[in-house]
Amino acid sequence: MTPNHLIVAPVLLPLATAALMLLLGEGRRSMKAVVNVGSAVVGLGIAIALLTSVDAQQAPAAFGIYLPGNWPVPFGIVLVADRLSALMCVLAGSVGLASLVYALARWQHAGVYFHVLFQLQLMGLYGAFLTADLFNLFVFFEVLLAASYGLLLHGGGLQRVKAGLHYIAINLLASLLFLIGVAVLYGVTGTLNMADIAVKLPHVPASDRGLLHAGAAILAMAFLAKAAIWPLSSWLPPAYTAASAPTAAVFAILTKVGAYAVLRLWTLCFPASAGASAWFGGEVLVWGGLVTLAFGSVGMLASQQVARLASFSIIASSGTLMAAIGFGVPALVSGALVYLASSTLAGCALFLLVELLERSRQVEVGPQQMDDGNVALRGFLDAEPPASTNLDDDEEALVGRAIPAALAFLGLSFTACALVVAGLPPLAGFVAKLAMLTALLDIRSTAAWALFAGLILSGLFAATALVRVGIRHFWTTHDHPAPRLRVVESLPIAALLAATFMIVVQGDALLGYARATADALHDPQRYIEAVTNARPQPLATIGTP
Repeated sequence: MTPNHLIVAPVLLPLATAALMLLLGEGRRSMKAVVNVGSAVVGLGIAIALLTSVDAQQAPAAFGIYLPGNWPVPFGIVLVADRLSALMCVLAGSVGLASLVYALARWQHAGVYFHVLFQLQLMGLYGAFLTADLFNLFVFFEVLLAASYGLLLHGGGLQRVKAGLHYIAINLLASLLFLIGVAVLYGVTGTLNMADIAVKLPHVPASDRGLLHAGAAILAMAFLAKAAIWPLSSWLPPAYTAASAPTAAVFAILTKVGAYAVLRLWTLCFPASAGASAWFGGEVLVWGGLVTLAFGSVGMLASQQVARLASFSIIASSGTLMAAIGFGVPALVSGALVYLASSTLAGCALFLLVELLERSRQVEVGPQQMDDGNVALRGFLDAEPPASTNLDDDEEALVGRAIPAALAFLGLSFTACALVVAGLPPLAGFVAKLAMLTALLDIRSTAAWALFAGLILSGLFAATALVRVGIRHFWTTHDHPAPRLRVVESLPIAALLAATFMIVVQGDALLGYARATADALHDPQRYIEAVTNARPQPLATIGTP
C-alpha cells in the first residue's frame, strides 16, 4: 500500500469491521471482541505510521492527498494527512483502543451492538480529522454523533435515557446550524472544499462580506457547541456522568473534534492574508474560552462526584484550547497542542478510573475477607499492640500493614491523573502549561494576562478538587476490603498514563512537532497548494497493445 492509499485506510478499516460484525449476527460476542480489538490495534498502527511519515518530511504542510473518487479538486472528495490530522488520529486511536480493552471486562455484554457502534465511532473520528471539505466533515460528524447516541444509551437506565435525550437534542441543533452555515458559505464562495474556500475568500466582494461572516459565525456555533464552550456546555456533565465508563472515556476526544474543526478552518480561511476577514472572530474565541475555563474550573471545585469532576475537567480543557487558538500566535498554539494531547489521555484514564473508584466503595465486607485468610496477620491484628506502636483512628496497629496491590494501583493512577489535569510538575500537563505560559509572556495584552491567570488558577482549583476526592477515597476509613481489579481493566489505564509519561520523556521532540504543526497552520499556503494541485490518477488504458 502506497503512502497516499494509507490515508484512506483509517476510514475504510472501521467501516469494513463494522459491516463484518453485523454479518456475524447478534451472538458470537467473543469473536466480535477479537475482531474489534484487532481492528483498533491496526487502526492505531496506521495512524502512527501516518504521523511518523509526516514527521519525516521536510514540508510541514501535508503528507499526502488522496482523491477517493479520482475526481479533480474541488469537485471530488479529498482526504488530507498533515501534522495536525495525523496527531489527532493517533489520539483517537489511542483513546479508542484503551476504552475498548476496558470494555471487554463487562460492558461489552450490556448491549448487542456495542462493537459495531464502537467501530462506527472510530470511523467518524478518523474521517473528521482527515477530510478536506465541509460536506464530508458534516457527514463524518453525523456518523460519529449517531454512534455516540447509541453508545451513550448503552446499558440502559433512566439516567442515561434522560441525559441521552438532552445530548441528542443539543447535537441535532448543532447539526442544523452546521448545515445552515455550510449552505451560506457555499452560496457566497461556490465551493465546499476547504482549500478552495481559502483561495476564494479574499476575493469575495464587499457587498457579500457580511453574509460570509454570518455563515462562518453560524458554522462556528456548531463547532463551539460540540466543543462544549460556555454557555453551550450544559449538555456535557449529565451526559458524560451518565455514560458507561468506556463510553465516557472515548467521549473525552469528542469535544476535541469541535476544537480541531475551529483550529483547522479558522487558520486556513481567516489567516492574516485574508484581507478584511483576517482573524475574524478571534476575540470571541479568546474570551469565550476564558469564560469556559472559569466555568469548568469552578465546576470541578463544586463537584461531589468523581464523574462530574472529570466532566468539568473536559470543559476546562476545551476552554483552554479555544482561548489559546483565538490569539493566533504559533508559539501559544504549539503549547496548546501538547496540552490537547496530555489532557485527552488523562481525561480518558480518569473516566476509566471513576468506575473502579466507585466500585471500591460499594464492596461489602465478609468475615472471611478481613485479611484474605492470612492467619498470622489475623493474629497480629487481634493482639494487643505495644505502647510504642503507631495506631490509626480505630486503635489498630499501622506498622506491618501491607497496602493491597489493587488499592496501590488505584492510588498511584489517580495521583498521576490529578497531576496531569491540574498541570503540576513533573508530568505532561505541566510541560504543556509551561509552554503556554511562556508564550503568553511575549504577547502582553489584557486577554493574555487573563489567560495567564486563568491557567494558574484553574490548576489550583483542579488540584484542590482532586485532592479532596483523593482524601475521600484513599485516606478516610472504610469498612471495605481492597477492590479486586481485572488485568483487562487495569492495563488500558496504565497504558494511557504511560503515554503521558512519554510526553515528558520525549517533551523536546513533541514540542518540536507541535511548533512545526502550529507554523504550518498559520502559514496555510503550502496546504492550499498541495490540495489544489492534486490531480486524479490516469486510468489504465483497456485493450491497448
